[in-house]
Amino acid sequence: MAKQPMLKFVQIDRDMPTKREAADRRDDFHEIYAEFADAKAKEQASRCSQCGVPYCQTHCPLHNNIPDWLRLTAEGRLQEAYEVSQATNTFPEICGRICPQDRLCEGNCVIEQSGHGTVTIGAVEKYITDTAWEKGWVQPIAPTQERPESVGIIGAGPGGLAAADVLRRAGVQVTIYDRYDRAGGLLTYGIPGFKLEKDVVMRRNDQLDQGGVSFELNCNVGEDISFADIRARHDAVIIATGVYKSRDLAMPGSGAKGIEKAIDFLTASNRENFGDDVPEFTSGRLNASGKKVVVIGGGDTAMDCVRTSIRQGAESVTCLYRRDRANMPGSQREVANAEEEGVVFEWLSAPKAFVGDDHVTGVMVQKMRLGAPDATGRQAPEVIEGADYVAEADLVIKALGFEPEDLPTLWDQPELQVTRWGTIKAQFTSGETELEGVYAVGDIVRGASLVVWAIKDGRDCAEAILARFGARAAMAAE
Repeated sequence: MAKQPMLKFVQIDRDMPTKREAADRRDDFHEIYAEFADAKAKEQASRCSQCGVPYCQTHCPLHNNIPDWLRLTAEGRLQEAYEVSQATNTFPEICGRICPQDRLCEGNCVIEQSGHGTVTIGAVEKYITDTAWEKGWVQPIAPTQERPESVGIIGAGPGGLAAADVLRRAGVQVTIYDRYDRAGGLLTYGIPGFKLEKDVVMRRNDQLDQGGVSFELNCNVGEDISFADIRARHDAVIIATGVYKSRDLAMPGSGAKGIEKAIDFLTASNRENFGDDVPEFTSGRLNASGKKVVVIGGGDTAMDCVRTSIRQGAESVTCLYRRDRANMPGSQREVANAEEEGVVFEWLSAPKAFVGDDHVTGVMVQKMRLGAPDATGRQAPEVIEGADYVAEADLVIKALGFEPEDLPTLWDQPELQVTRWGTIKAQFTSGETELEGVYAVGDIVRGASLVVWAIKDGRDCAEAILARFGARAAMAAE
């Protein structure tokens, strides 16, 4: 009788890939976790309990077949594990690196609830696909038959790229329009290399390029080409722009120099690491080196900013968040990594004003306490009177989240319907809008969200478009 390869969570403890020491990783932008060795990946995968109702799969936005590819990994059938993983996820090696597994799959693992420590799903997922690239199992897109239909995608972020992958595999002609000089959106210019090294993104871009996807980069829709022209070129259009308008703080002193937006700071850092000429970085404006840095915000973007500041050689880095640690929206794993690297978190602290005349010298901070729950059910922060203090700062980074740009105005498309939050109105599963042949996916529909949701939206939208093309072809044949 064959030996049972699974259910070893009782005998084997949870183990993560080796994490580089904080003193070593503070000085570079390389990923902080090592790769699992083959034996370790098999061992950790074998801890899966193979649940009858796999909550890990249920709580994954893509509903990845996690128990299946964990079992295949434990059995040493790694190429099959890759094929199962790739069947539901366009970019598993990216999700394995940047998904907040502690809030999604791993956070809902049954053995975690029983006190044995969750299966290290993200690390195994990353290992499977990284190995697939090394072994040559990841093949260029090669449609069995070319189709005449054409789709234009505005935005080369994860939602747009995922849609392009599905459409191109079906033989559809795909063109992606993006404002930046490299595809990838926030994967390329927003997320730092210590979470997602850029060659991981670039090889996916190359795969799409080699598979026949056309990229029109440095192309700002509304300026370099009109939305109407894109619609005229294609049978369908997908809007996948993401949300890039930074939320701001209207308070005394906000016009001083040295107060910057998170997206500008992170983009400059990523460009510098690509080797680009970045005047704003060279001049010191978007460079934390030698500065006292204060980051305002508690989400994953704030975590990216504080950890980037450390690596740039900041004198000190402080993060202000108006709620406590338990209520912050960012990943707790990221908070722990940041603390190890020297970031100081000031919980229950909110900015009241910026200090300084021409250039910021500090942030007036008001201390908070948590009061009654607000409309979302979270405890609302309340000001503690008389507890204000000044946090010294040479550079303040606002990481308060993002809002959608006013696309109907920018693109001269008043008929493009938006919600009261400015996001595009689109059907939940297909992404279809009120405009004929126009779809929308990702953050421009959901608001600022996770990469994995954008991937799901892009894949679902592509399938809906393929169904529409199929129905149209069937009608033409009758």
